[in-house]
Amino acid sequence: MLPLILSIALLTAGEIEGKVVAITDGDTITVLVNQEQVKVRLDGIDAPERSQAFGTQAREKLAELAFGKTVKVVTHGKDRYGRTIGTVFAEGRSANLEMVRAGLAWHYVEYPKDTELADAEAKARAEKRGLWADKSPVAPWEFRKRPAKKKAA
Repeated sequence: MLPLILSIALLTAGEIEGKVVAITDGDTITVLVNQEQVKVRLDGIDAPERSQAFGTQAREKLAELAFGKTVKVVTHGKDRYGRTIGTVFAEGRSANLEMVRAGLAWHYVEYPKDTELADAEAKARAEKRGLWADKSPVAPWEFRKRPAKKKAA
């Protein structure tokens, strides 16, 4: 019973630590915390969907940054799907920020404003890194609105 109590205490304290055991896509991971899997959505960013241009590259970059590593997650609550929202630190670096710097995620401005993420996106755009090399990149939130036939195109 103790591991469950400890993991709940860590969740309410605003910080969890564990090993990344799965990468869902470019902005969602699964962290093993005291034998319990916690799905974490990276806060403040939105990466291309897996079926979207640069979706595979985004997932691979996040795997490079975090998979198999012990990470610290500064939590910011839950999303509507029950996932923990947080800033993921792997080897002392913010995976959230590194994804934007690499040009493989948008700074998701609909949620809390983060000037560091905004500046990183502006620099990645200017340097045409990652998805910004595309002439007209489609934001994931726009891609998700498209009918299924258009998504396949």
